Amino acid sequence: MPETPSEAAPAERVAAIFVRHPLWEDALALLTGTALVALGIAFYSHAGLLTGGTVGLAFLLKYLAGWPFGLVFFLVNLPFYGLAIWRMGWPFTLRTVCAVGLVSLFAELTPRWVRFAELDVVYAALFGGFVIGLGLLILFRHRASLGGVNILALFLQERFGVRAGNVQMGIDGMIVLAAVLVVPLDKVALSVLGAVALNLVLAVNHRADRYMGVS
Repeated sequence: MPETPSEAAPAERVAAIFVRHPLWEDALALLTGTALVALGIAFYSHAGLLTGGTVGLAFLLKYLAGWPFGLVFFLVNLPFYGLAIWRMGWPFTLRTVCAVGLVSLFAELTPRWVRFAELDVVYAALFGGFVIGLGLLILFRHRASLGGVNILALFLQERFGVRAGNVQMGIDGMIVLAAVLVVPLDKVALSVLGAVALNLVLAVNHRADRYMGVS
Protein backbone atom coordinates (compact mmCIF):
# COMPACT_ATOMS: atom_id res chain seq x y z
CA MET A 1 0.00 0.00 0.00
CA PRO A 2 1.55 3.35 -1.00
CA GLU A 3 2.31 5.96 1.65
CA THR A 4 -0.11 8.81 2.00
CA PRO A 5 1.26 12.36 1.71
CA SER A 6 0.84 12.84 5.47
CA GLU A 7 2.93 9.72 6.18
CA ALA A 8 5.75 10.57 3.76
CA ALA A 9 6.00 14.28 4.52
CA PRO A 10 7.82 14.11 7.91
CA ALA A 11 10.65 11.94 6.56
CA GLU A 12 10.98 14.11 3.47
CA ARG A 13 11.11 17.24 5.59
CA VAL A 14 13.83 15.82 7.83
CA ALA A 15 15.89 14.73 4.80
CA ALA A 16 15.50 18.17 3.24
CA ILE A 17 16.88 19.85 6.40
CA PHE A 18 20.22 18.05 6.16
CA VAL A 19 21.33 19.57 2.86
CA ARG A 20 25.09 19.91 2.61
CA HIS A 21 26.52 23.32 1.82
CA PRO A 22 28.46 23.32 -1.45
CA LEU A 23 32.05 24.52 -1.37
CA TRP A 24 31.24 27.93 -2.85
CA GLU A 25 28.71 28.60 -0.07
CA ASP A 26 31.30 27.75 2.58
CA ALA A 27 33.83 30.05 0.89
CA LEU A 28 31.32 32.92 0.69
CA ALA A 29 30.37 32.37 4.33
CA LEU A 30 34.02 32.58 5.40
CA LEU A 31 34.48 35.82 3.50
CA THR A 32 31.24 37.41 4.72
CA GLY A 33 31.51 36.26 8.32
CA THR A 34 35.10 37.38 8.78
CA ALA A 35 34.43 40.75 7.12
CA LEU A 36 31.56 41.37 9.57
CA VAL A 37 33.72 40.40 12.53
CA ALA A 38 36.49 42.73 11.35
CA LEU A 39 33.98 45.59 11.03
CA GLY A 40 32.88 45.04 14.62
CA ILE A 41 36.52 44.96 15.70
CA ALA A 42 37.02 48.33 13.96
CA PHE A 43 34.09 49.76 15.99
CA TYR A 44 35.58 48.49 19.24
CA SER A 45 39.11 49.58 18.45
CA HIS A 46 38.02 53.12 17.55
CA ALA A 47 35.92 53.42 20.72
CA GLY A 48 38.59 51.91 22.98
CA LEU A 49 36.45 48.89 23.87
CA LEU A 50 37.11 45.16 23.83
CA THR A 51 35.23 41.91 23.84
CA GLY A 52 35.73 38.33 24.97
CA GLY A 53 37.41 35.25 23.55
CA THR A 54 40.72 35.36 21.74
CA VAL A 55 39.57 38.62 20.16
CA GLY A 56 39.43 40.09 23.66
CA LEU A 57 42.85 38.69 24.53
CA ALA A 58 44.26 40.26 21.37
CA PHE A 59 42.69 43.60 22.35
CA LEU A 60 44.24 43.39 25.83
CA LEU A 61 47.70 42.82 24.38
CA LYS A 62 47.17 45.57 21.84
CA TYR A 63 46.19 48.07 24.54
CA LEU A 64 48.97 46.93 26.90
CA ALA A 65 51.89 46.63 24.50
CA GLY A 66 50.73 48.43 21.34
CA TRP A 67 51.18 45.31 19.21
CA PRO A 68 49.22 45.00 15.93
CA PHE A 69 45.84 43.40 16.61
CA GLY A 70 45.90 41.15 13.54
CA LEU A 71 49.27 39.59 14.36
CA VAL A 72 48.42 39.05 18.03
CA PHE A 73 45.03 37.56 17.21
CA PHE A 74 46.59 35.08 14.81
CA LEU A 75 49.28 34.02 17.31
CA VAL A 76 47.04 33.57 20.38
CA ASN A 77 44.88 31.14 18.43
CA LEU A 78 47.72 28.75 17.56
CA PRO A 79 47.51 26.65 20.77
CA PHE A 80 43.81 25.87 20.20
CA TYR A 81 44.19 24.16 16.85
CA GLY A 82 45.30 20.92 18.50
CA LEU A 83 41.92 20.66 20.30
CA ALA A 84 40.15 21.48 17.06
CA ILE A 85 41.91 18.68 15.17
CA TRP A 86 41.37 16.18 17.99
CA ARG A 87 37.71 16.84 18.71
CA MET A 88 36.29 18.63 15.64
CA GLY A 89 38.24 17.13 12.72
CA TRP A 90 40.46 18.43 9.95
CA PRO A 91 37.74 20.09 7.79
CA PHE A 92 36.54 22.22 10.72
CA THR A 93 40.11 23.05 11.72
CA LEU A 94 41.13 24.11 8.22
CA ARG A 95 38.07 26.35 7.88
CA THR A 96 38.87 27.85 11.28
CA VAL A 97 42.50 28.54 10.33
CA CYS A 98 41.24 30.29 7.19
CA ALA A 99 38.71 32.31 9.23
CA VAL A 100 41.34 33.38 11.77
CA GLY A 101 43.72 34.36 9.00
CA LEU A 102 41.04 36.40 7.21
CA VAL A 103 40.01 38.22 10.39
CA SER A 104 43.66 38.97 11.14
CA LEU A 105 44.03 40.44 7.65
CA PHE A 106 40.70 42.31 7.56
CA ALA A 107 41.25 43.73 11.05
CA GLU A 108 44.32 45.55 9.74
CA LEU A 109 42.73 46.59 6.43
CA THR A 110 39.25 47.67 7.57
CA PRO A 111 40.45 50.89 9.30
CA ARG A 112 41.93 51.90 5.93
CA TRP A 113 38.63 51.25 4.18
CA VAL A 114 36.26 52.67 6.83
CA ARG A 115 36.99 55.82 8.82
CA PHE A 116 34.81 57.24 11.61
CA ALA A 117 34.51 61.02 11.93
CA GLU A 118 32.34 60.53 15.02
CA LEU A 119 31.31 57.34 16.82
CA ASP A 120 29.15 57.16 19.94
CA VAL A 121 30.64 54.61 22.34
CA VAL A 122 27.28 53.13 23.35
CA TYR A 123 26.37 52.61 19.71
CA ALA A 124 29.84 51.15 19.07
CA ALA A 125 29.41 48.68 21.94
CA LEU A 126 25.95 47.51 20.87
CA PHE A 127 26.32 47.58 17.10
CA GLY A 128 29.84 46.20 17.25
CA GLY A 129 28.58 43.32 19.38
CA PHE A 130 25.69 42.62 17.03
CA VAL A 131 27.94 42.68 13.96
CA ILE A 132 30.55 40.37 15.49
CA GLY A 133 27.76 38.06 16.66
CA LEU A 134 26.31 37.89 13.16
CA GLY A 135 29.74 37.17 11.72
CA LEU A 136 30.28 34.35 14.21
CA LEU A 137 26.82 32.97 13.52
CA ILE A 138 27.63 32.71 9.81
CA LEU A 139 30.93 30.98 10.57
CA PHE A 140 29.36 28.56 13.07
CA ARG A 141 26.67 27.54 10.60
CA HIS A 142 29.34 26.66 8.07
CA ARG A 143 31.41 24.63 10.51
CA ALA A 144 34.08 27.23 11.18
CA SER A 145 35.00 29.44 14.11
CA LEU A 146 37.48 32.06 15.24
CA GLY A 147 39.44 29.57 17.30
CA GLY A 148 39.98 29.67 21.04
CA VAL A 149 36.74 29.95 23.00
CA ASN A 150 34.70 29.38 19.85
CA ILE A 151 36.23 25.91 19.48
CA LEU A 152 35.46 25.07 23.11
CA ALA A 153 31.91 26.40 22.83
CA LEU A 154 31.15 24.44 19.67
CA PHE A 155 32.70 21.28 21.14
CA LEU A 156 30.56 21.52 24.29
CA GLN A 157 27.41 22.09 22.23
CA GLU A 158 28.07 19.12 19.95
CA ARG A 159 29.24 16.79 22.75
CA PHE A 160 26.95 17.74 25.66
CA GLY A 161 24.18 19.87 24.11
CA VAL A 162 25.21 23.03 25.97
CA ARG A 163 24.36 26.07 23.86
CA ALA A 164 27.45 27.62 22.30
CA GLY A 165 26.14 31.12 23.01
CA ASN A 166 25.78 30.45 26.74
CA VAL A 167 29.30 29.04 27.01
CA GLN A 168 30.71 31.92 25.04
CA MET A 169 28.83 34.47 27.17
CA GLY A 170 30.22 33.10 30.44
CA ILE A 171 33.85 33.00 29.32
CA ASP A 172 33.61 36.33 27.53
CA GLY A 173 32.25 37.96 30.67
CA MET A 174 35.33 36.87 32.64
CA ILE A 175 37.71 38.13 29.96
CA VAL A 176 35.98 41.50 29.73
CA LEU A 177 35.97 41.92 33.50
CA ALA A 178 39.74 41.31 33.49
CA ALA A 179 39.98 44.45 31.36
CA VAL A 180 39.66 46.62 34.47
CA LEU A 181 43.45 46.48 34.60
CA VAL A 182 43.75 47.98 31.12
CA VAL A 183 40.83 50.30 30.27
CA PRO A 184 38.68 52.74 32.29
CA LEU A 185 35.70 51.34 34.20
CA ASP A 186 33.15 53.03 31.97
CA LYS A 187 34.70 51.37 28.92
CA VAL A 188 34.68 48.03 30.76
CA ALA A 189 30.96 48.44 31.45
CA LEU A 190 30.29 49.22 27.80
CA SER A 191 32.44 46.26 26.77
CA VAL A 192 30.27 44.02 28.95
CA LEU A 193 27.21 45.47 27.21
CA GLY A 194 28.78 44.67 23.85
CA ALA A 195 29.64 41.12 24.95
CA VAL A 196 26.02 40.58 26.00
CA ALA A 197 24.80 41.88 22.63
CA LEU A 198 27.21 39.61 20.78
CA ASN A 199 26.28 36.49 22.69
CA LEU A 200 22.54 37.16 22.60
CA VAL A 201 22.80 36.90 18.82
CA LEU A 202 24.41 33.48 19.22
CA ALA A 203 22.21 32.23 22.06
CA VAL A 204 18.99 33.09 20.21
CA ASN A 205 20.02 32.00 16.71
CA HIS A 206 22.66 29.29 16.99
CA ARG A 207 20.71 26.25 18.15
CA ALA A 208 21.22 22.72 16.91
CA ASP A 209 17.45 22.08 16.94
CA ARG A 210 16.76 24.99 14.59
CA TYR A 211 19.48 24.83 11.98
CA MET A 212 20.65 21.57 10.50
CA GLY A 213 22.76 22.65 7.53
CA VAL A 214 26.06 20.83 7.24
CA SER A 215 29.42 21.60 5.61
